Amino acid sequence: MPQSKYKIVFKGELMPDAVLDEVKDQLAKLFKSDHTKINALFDGGPIALKRDLTDEEADKYLAALQRTGAKVYKEADLAASLSLVATDEHTGPATIAAAPVDSSHMDCPKCGHQQVKAAICAACGIVIDKFAARQAELVESAPAAAAVSAPAAASNPLSATPYAPPTANVAEVLPEFAELKLFGVDGRIGRLRYLAWSLAMTVVAMIIGGIGLFAAYGLSGNTSLLAIVGGLAAAVVFIAMIVIGIQIGVKRLHDIGWSGWLLLINLIPAVGSVFAIIMLVVPGSTGANRFGAPPPPNSRGVKVLASLWLLVPVLGILAAIAIPQYQGYVDRAHEAQSSTEQSESADYVAEPADAAAPYADDAETAADDAKAEAEADAEFEAQSAADDESAAKAANDENQ
Repeated sequence: MPQSKYKIVFKGELMPDAVLDEVKDQLAKLFKSDHTKINALFDGGPIALKRDLTDEEADKYLAALQRTGAKVYKEADLAASLSLVATDEHTGPATIAAAPVDSSHMDCPKCGHQQVKAAICAACGIVIDKFAARQAELVESAPAAAAVSAPAAASNPLSATPYAPPTANVAEVLPEFAELKLFGVDGRIGRLRYLAWSLAMTVVAMIIGGIGLFAAYGLSGNTSLLAIVGGLAAAVVFIAMIVIGIQIGVKRLHDIGWSGWLLLINLIPAVGSVFAIIMLVVPGSTGANRFGAPPPPNSRGVKVLASLWLLVPVLGILAAIAIPQYQGYVDRAHEAQSSTEQSESADYVAEPADAAAPYADDAETAADDAKAEAEADAEFEAQSAADDESAAKAANDENQ
C-alpha cells in the first residue's frame, strides 16, 4: 500500500499575537521570495504551500511556518497519493484501457484535483482556461527559459507555473537546538536556565555594586564626592539589572510560546506575584514554536545554580532568627556603654570635693597654730608690760 502523502495549506490566517507585516517579512525570508508574491498568499483563499510530503516532512514544514506566525494546516494530499502502478486493490491496465471514458469529469492542470467539469478548480481556485492560456504564452515567449528549466519542471511540474507555491526547502534550515544569547530578547530559555541566569545576574550585580561602593569610599574624604560616586554606581548597577532581567523574562515567555509583552503583568500588584510563579511552573514547548527552536539541554552548571535557590528560604529563616538576636546584643552593648560613661562622669564630678578635704584640714590646723601663736605673743607682751611697770615703780621708790 503506498505511503500517505500530505500537503501544507495556508488560508491567510495568523497565529495568536502575530503581526501581519512581521509575518510577511518572515515568509519572504523563509521562501527567499519578494513581497509581491508573499502578499498574494493573503489575498485569495486556501493555498497549498507544499505538496507530496511524508508525515515527518509535513511536521517539519508545519513547525517552520508556524514559527513565522502563519497559521497553516496539515492535510492529506489526495492528488499526490494517486498512482498509475497496478496493485491488487486496483484494476489493471487492460481493464483501464477497456473502461469507458467519463466525459463529465476532468483533472485540474495545476493541482491534479479530479472534479466535475467546471471553469474553476474546486481545490486550488484557478480559472482553468486562463491557466492553460498562460501556460501557452510562457511556452511561446520563453522557449529558451523553458528548455533550461525542463529538468526541474520534469521533477516538479508545478514549479514552472506562475501559480506554483514557493518551493524552498524550509525544513532543512531548522536546527535541533537554538543558540543561547545572554543579551537580547531573541531565543528561548527553560525554567532551570531562567533560575540559574537570574541568580548569576543577582550575584554579579551585588559584587560589582560592592566594588563600586568600596572604590567610592577610598577615593576621597569628601563626603559629597562619595555620595555622588556611590549614587552613580548604584544607579548604573540597578539599571543594568532591570534591563537584563527583562531580557531573561522575555526569553522565558518565548519558551512557553507567549509574547514577551506579557512580562508587563508583573507590574500589576498581587497579579504580578502570581504571574511570576506561573513563569516558573509552566513548562516550555517541547518542539519549535514561532520564537525558534527549543533551547539546548541544561548543563551541570545550570542545574547547580538553579538548585542554589533552595538555600534562599533557609537563609531567610536564619536571617529572621539572627537579626533580632544581633539587634538585641547591639542594644545591650549600647546600654552598658552608656551606663559606664555615666558612672565615669559622676566619679569625675565628685573627685574635687574629696581631693580638697586634706587641704581643709591643713587650713584649720594652721588657723589653730596662728591663734596659739597670737595668744603667746599677747601673753608675752602683757608680761613685758608688767615687768616694765614693776621696774618703773621700783625706780621711783629709789629716787624718793
